[in-house]
Amino acid sequence: MGELGRLEALRLAGLTAAPDPGMDRFARLVSRFLHVPVSLVSLLETERQVFPGMIGLSEPWAGRRQTPLTHSFCQHVVVDGKPLILDDTRAYPRTCASLAIPDLRVIAYAGMPLVDADGHVLGSLCAIDHEPRKWTEDELQDLGDLTAACSGELRMRIATEQLRQDRDHAELLLRASVELGHSRDLTDLTRRLRGLFQGPHDPSFVGLMLADAHGLWRVIDPDDLKPVESAIHRLDLDAGYPSTLAMREQRTVFVPDRTALVDGFSPEAVAGYDALGLKSVLCVPLAGRGGVLMWCWPQPRVLAVTEEAALTAVAGYVSQAVDRTLFVENRLSTAERLQAAMLTDLPVVPGLDMSALYLPATDQDMVGGDWYDAYLLPKLQGAARPSLMLSIGDVIGHDVQAAAVMGQVRSMLRQATLGHPAHSPAAALTAIDNAFDTLPLGPGATAVHARLDPDGGRWRLTRSNAGHPPPLLRTPDGRVTALGEHDLLLLGAPSALGRHEHTHGLPRGSVLLLYTDGLVERRDDDIDVSIRQTAATLAAHGDEPLPQLLESLSQGLAEAPQRDDVAVLVVRITEGDG
Repeated sequence: MGELGRLEALRLAGLTAAPDPGMDRFARLVSRFLHVPVSLVSLLETERQVFPGMIGLSEPWAGRRQTPLTHSFCQHVVVDGKPLILDDTRAYPRTCASLAIPDLRVIAYAGMPLVDADGHVLGSLCAIDHEPRKWTEDELQDLGDLTAACSGELRMRIATEQLRQDRDHAELLLRASVELGHSRDLTDLTRRLRGLFQGPHDPSFVGLMLADAHGLWRVIDPDDLKPVESAIHRLDLDAGYPSTLAMREQRTVFVPDRTALVDGFSPEAVAGYDALGLKSVLCVPLAGRGGVLMWCWPQPRVLAVTEEAALTAVAGYVSQAVDRTLFVENRLSTAERLQAAMLTDLPVVPGLDMSALYLPATDQDMVGGDWYDAYLLPKLQGAARPSLMLSIGDVIGHDVQAAAVMGQVRSMLRQATLGHPAHSPAAALTAIDNAFDTLPLGPGATAVHARLDPDGGRWRLTRSNAGHPPPLLRTPDGRVTALGEHDLLLLGAPSALGRHEHTHGLPRGSVLLLYTDGLVERRDDDIDVSIRQTAATLAAHGDEPLPQLLESLSQGLAEAPQRDDVAVLVVRITEGDG
């Protein structure tokens, strides 16, 4: 880790092959105090030396401010960790073949190590003469003092950058707690997670792999598919990868460079990382053996304690978000399957055109009690066509329990209707009142229950309303009426008022709209105003095919924040029974 630590210190110092005023000042002081034509602040990178501080070099080296290691005496200072003082570089076996002698005219050389706070030698402050030279004790003392000052400047820059990064890590944790806490699903979680890491020194890849019975599978964002996700989308748990090791042993695995990758992992893992240009990776297992979060970099990496702590904390936030998302998805899946099973396939009825719409709530915890129903009654003797029962309702509450109660109420309403000789909507709702009084069905429900009977050249609507938003009726002339008469909602509380029925004739071209309050109720809007707006939409689009009419009625609902679930049932009279 010594070389990686040295390179990380260089990165934190922020100096490279570009002029730096502070470092140039040290080069000028060395030239002035030691009376040399060339002085360099030379920092040693992996494959080159760079000169952020420089005076006296000829072109093209002055413009480049760098040389390959074939021209470097600084590398010997870094390797030895001590000064390199040469009267004539041509006279020493270690240096006589250096290309710095003919190309840079480095004949006499005095270089002293620039050291960070952890003892890493980052490079050298050096004096260069084009002629052989005997360095005096005073000159070397002056060079030593200037080297100590230059090292102090480097340490200050490194410490300042570390403080900035520590502040960034604190800000990262704050942003992560907010961003990841609002994720809607696993794809959105991955997208938000990657959005936290987009700085120049951030990892080039952030990946989330979740565990199942077969190993680890990758969560992808289809709008931002990375090459690594196409190449490695699933791993067996016994595969020789850093992520699977972190999962198997439930510990953080950090691979600082390619050498560590080759030494510790399978050839397949090395080949995969090589193909993607990745050299270092941090893998943190999620709590509860749920999966692994990983960060990858294209260069060797040293992790400061604060950085590793911050990334581990982010993994904790991700673990909580994954648990919450999977819980909600499972909860939604169960409730939506239950609810979908209760939503009727509409019957085919000559003379009628029907269509229905169901939209689940936008809030992940609001899945529940809205339903619609339509079914044919047994055909009465002598009748040309059977009658049709229609109902729409809303059980109070928005959870799996509400969905379960909805299924019970819907089934009981069917049974009560079929069990009544006249198939009376009011009688069926009265039976449900009695059920709420006897059974633990919850706080109540609203419903419209109606019967459509063939009636000569038209249809006759008989309905009873238990506290539900009023059905809307569009007549062939385009006018829309709210059928507003209603009784108390279904509570199970005995009422001397009883349930009532209301009858309307529906000529050909009439459109009947039944809906739940999710279609018309908004947090900041008056529901009566919304009902009038819905009536206006029905008036304007009532002649359109029913799927298009439903689309017009539900325009914008899918994007509405905090929307309740919505059920809509629409019936058009296309012809009478004669």
